[in-house]
Amino acid sequence: YENAAAIIAVSHGMRADVLDCYPNVDPAKVHVVHNGIDTEQYRPQTSTASLERLGVPVGDPYVLFVGRITRQKGINHLLRAARDFDPGIPLVLAAAAPDTPEMGQEVADAVDELNASRGGVYWLNSQLERSDVIELLSHALLFACPSVYEPLGIVNLEAMACETPVVASAVGGIPEVVVDGETGLLVEFNPDDTEKFEADFAAAVNQVAGDRAVAETMGVAGRERAVTEFGWHAIAE
Repeated sequence: YENAAAIIAVSHGMRADVLDCYPNVDPAKVHVVHNGIDTEQYRPQTSTASLERLGVPVGDPYVLFVGRITRQKGINHLLRAARDFDPGIPLVLAAAAPDTPEMGQEVADAVDELNASRGGVYWLNSQLERSDVIELLSHALLFACPSVYEPLGIVNLEAMACETPVVASAVGGIPEVVVDGETGLLVEFNPDDTEKFEADFAAAVNQVAGDRAVAETMGVAGRERAVTEFGWHAIAE
């Protein structure tokens, strides 16, 4: 870091973290270039073939999580928050590759407990094709990102590009992607009070899920933002 001629951070949040971790780095040489996505590839799909093959209910809007099974992605917080989701809101977890066997078992136990208490949890515990993920994103009622840290959070961009509103934790670079109240809702994360975070996350999910017209408006705004601000043409500029 200290000997680099220039440093590119993928968000202003990441830039702040770099300067905090490396105080001898000259701030003038740390530049922000956001990550981008291919918004022609990530776009709304009408096909339901993947949903049918994966066993996800067609025509029943669901909350979707996509991510590795790791502490950083906050899946344990999501599973606890989901206890307070409004009844009838299915939860689809496209989650695999646990950091440790213990973490994998912890998630499996939590999924079993959640299914026993409220039902409607669909765990896709395998590596999915990109086309499967795009279809899952396209048909989701909302995308849930409970990460405890993200340098930027590309997965939120992918969801937005598929016209899906996002409920996400306000950490790292996520607030630079998700516009609170416009393309989704942001939830403050305090590692010293995770119970409040989980309760607030559930409330945000219920708020978006409870007004489909607002959710649809957020989804359209998210697609527009993804294309204009985070498509590769914009990032190259």
